[in-house]
Amino acid sequence: MANWVANHWLSVLVLVTWLGLNVFLFTHAFLSYEKGDKYYYTREILGSALAWARASARCLNFNSMLILLPMCRNLLSFLRGTCSFCRCTLRKQLDHNLTFHKLVAYMICLHTAIHITAHLFNFERYSRSLQATDGSLASVLSNLSHQEAEGDSWLNPIQSPNMTVLHMTFTSIPGFTGVIITIVLVLMVTSSVEFIRRSYFEVFWYTHHIFIIYFIGLGIHGIGGIVRGQTEESIKESHPHTCAEFFEKWDDHDSHCKRPQFEGNSAESWKWILAPGVLYIFERILRFYRSQQQVMITKVVMHPSKVLELQMIKRGFSMEVGQYIFVNCPSISSLEWHPFTLTSAPEEDFFSIHIRAAGDWTENLITAFEQQHSPFPRIEVDGPFGTVSEDVFRYEVAMLVGAGIGVTPFASILKSIWYKFRHADHNLKTQTAGHAALNFDKATDILTGLKHKTFFGRPMWDNEFSTIATTHPKSVVGVFLCGPQSLAKSLRKCCHQYSSLDPRKVQFYFNKENF
Repeated sequence: MANWVANHWLSVLVLVTWLGLNVFLFTHAFLSYEKGDKYYYTREILGSALAWARASARCLNFNSMLILLPMCRNLLSFLRGTCSFCRCTLRKQLDHNLTFHKLVAYMICLHTAIHITAHLFNFERYSRSLQATDGSLASVLSNLSHQEAEGDSWLNPIQSPNMTVLHMTFTSIPGFTGVIITIVLVLMVTSSVEFIRRSYFEVFWYTHHIFIIYFIGLGIHGIGGIVRGQTEESIKESHPHTCAEFFEKWDDHDSHCKRPQFEGNSAESWKWILAPGVLYIFERILRFYRSQQQVMITKVVMHPSKVLELQMIKRGFSMEVGQYIFVNCPSISSLEWHPFTLTSAPEEDFFSIHIRAAGDWTENLITAFEQQHSPFPRIEVDGPFGTVSEDVFRYEVAMLVGAGIGVTPFASILKSIWYKFRHADHNLKTQTAGHAALNFDKATDILTGLKHKTFFGRPMWDNEFSTIATTHPKSVVGVFLCGPQSLAKSLRKCCHQYSSLDPRKVQFYFNKENF
């Protein structure tokens, strides 16, 4: 339990804070519209559906403000660098950016569903109150005309009994933009499921980038001012608590209660998304500038199992172990950028990646290099970006686990260890040799290029963790994984199981690659 708290206390704190802010914003907005004097007459028509619609809208704005921040990879790399003096537990929270991005997206979907449902009730109540002939307060309020001479003081956006809800939806700015936003959100969410993302990455990639339409639509969604409330001056002159029951005498000259005046709410969504939007634009400009810098391919190697190795150089390129880059090949697609872990070491005068055929884009790239020896297809590179594997040398003992092509993040680490070992003095070599278990073979490894072979297969994790715990009874062990979620569950469970309750003894800390 102590190990779990040490590993996850900050994640839990961030999650609780985020959920707490959602609850606070929803409750505050709900009570404002459900109890506020300004919306007393609006509630006469709409009831509690008004508060549900506005509270969910407030949370939609808040989460739309957050959704882009985890995708600002340069910002995350900068924060990782500035937090280099912090404990690993603090820095590793940055590697949960995709998880947080998904959680925020789920929250947006939840509040979108609430918002749409509430507005469906609102439109129905607007239509029903306009058609009512019972002389009720709701009926009187709904029949206040848009063409009133005094202050454009209408309350019901549906001005004709013949106007249908469908017509209202597609002819008003809030209604039309709401439809567009919803369609975009549905497309983005459905194309983001793991099956689509892994089997049809291009579908996910292109569909996900229509988020631009989502933010434009969200920014202008509230311009129409459909949700209206009583003006402050009108409340002072004719307070609804004392004047609502005398609505039949509002137009009498000798009445102390005057006809209420109403105004629409100003658009608010743009205020929430402006700052993160500008930040993300700068992020994209920086990435575009870096991607335009020339990349020279110095070596191309085709490995077994259709794995392509590219060795490249780029002016000013500086990397750390475990980092990754985004790669674009304009001759295949000018818009698609795909992430690849760097397999070279910082000590080398080039940087390299290994690409396995796993989809149309990678298949086409490998084919292009197989068929065209010179000149090579032009490659654009953006990055590098940081990952949790950068912290591998901060642990006394490191355990690296890679599944399939997931071994590539650790090729960089193994190479860097080899360079450090080769340039170390004699005493350090003796010390390293006594603590390293290396397997030799005549052939070099296809990923690392070293004689230290990468063994493929599924180890007995209980035996592995038990051995490490016995060999290093007082060490802090960093467990690093690049692989599927099912394997992550097994390793996370072992980290908890084999960590000592005594913080002075062996502790396993789990780290997973996410990009």
